Amino acid sequence: MGKNDPPAPSSAGELRINVQQQQQERRTRRRRGGGGEANGNGGDFTPFKRWLAWLVPCFVAANILIFGVTMYANNCPKNSGSCVARFLGRFSFQPLKENPLLGPSSKTLEKMGALEVAKVVQGHQAWRLITCIWLHAGVFHLLANMLSLLFIGIRLEQEFGFVRIGMLYTISGFGGSLLSALFIQSNISVGASGALFGLLGSMLSELITNWTIYANKLAALLTLLFIIVLNLALGLLPHVDNFAHIGGFISGFLLGFIFLIRPQFGWVNQRRVPGGYIPSSVKSKHKTYQYVLWVISLLFLITGYTVGLVMLLRGIDANKYCSWCRYMSCIPSSKWNCHSGQMYCQSSQTGDQLSMTCMANGKSGVYILSDNSTSTLKNLCYKLCT
Repeated sequence: MGKNDPPAPSSAGELRINVQQQQQERRTRRRRGGGGEANGNGGDFTPFKRWLAWLVPCFVAANILIFGVTMYANNCPKNSGSCVARFLGRFSFQPLKENPLLGPSSKTLEKMGALEVAKVVQGHQAWRLITCIWLHAGVFHLLANMLSLLFIGIRLEQEFGFVRIGMLYTISGFGGSLLSALFIQSNISVGASGALFGLLGSMLSELITNWTIYANKLAALLTLLFIIVLNLALGLLPHVDNFAHIGGFISGFLLGFIFLIRPQFGWVNQRRVPGGYIPSSVKSKHKTYQYVLWVISLLFLITGYTVGLVMLLRGIDANKYCSWCRYMSCIPSSKWNCHSGQMYCQSSQTGDQLSMTCMANGKSGVYILSDNSTSTLKNLCYKLCT
């Protein structure tokens, strides 16, 4: 034994006393302004590593950049008679009657990769389930989502690192798109809301799976549940794709048990015991319930995604198997209707002249068309019925 080596403890009790004395000395040095030595590098003891959040800001920048590219491709002055903020040139917005969120046309969003079920099923363009996450319908839509992403995402990335949060964000967004495509098959869908709700869901499962390390458990749980319920309730308003919110939330909730699991404090502390000391008891890295939740969540996630993809690619409309599920996205009221997802129009065309009547409200319109694609007809029907 070297001259500077610590003496071997004669018992576990002596070990606990020595460790407590060392911890007391470190606290005393910190109160006096001295540096700690708990991590061996002159810094204070931190049980879990804090990461530098850079991926979430990059996600925000990417969404803003893609929105700019979308507006450039939209080129409202060339393709529309009247534009909002025309001084912006080709970056000006579509008329408010067409897009009240200050953004591009549905046709442009479709070209850029919006989620359209017909193209996914018949055109074999499953990549739209991912690309639609990075598109936004307008400035207001973009600002709301990006502010939420910064508020939620940076904290999670600091706690768990860019790899886990990046995978959680993307997979949750895919889950939101998948559920949306199964239930809303007549309109296009865009936005990062599914991925954002995935982050919210992961925060809830992280709180559950790491329950023992939280001090104010009940307060944290109630606060988080209030935020989640409030946001899901807002999705019951018309023209909001709450199925993407629900799909993203469920995906994120399950992924949180997989990606955001933390080791026990006892396991972390025993790795910090000074050399030469033997812990009185060996702690396992995770608790049994954490392993159980990990396995169950992985099985549910794989099963749900597999069944959902098979149903989607076979062109199955999930509303046929769940007649009440439509109320999860919109609840009818005397002040609005919920027929935006179920619009039917009769049309007849002579040459380039199209006559169309909305079956829901009886409104009719006559249009001169150079493009009679399915998406154009759907957009015209949507305008008539809303």
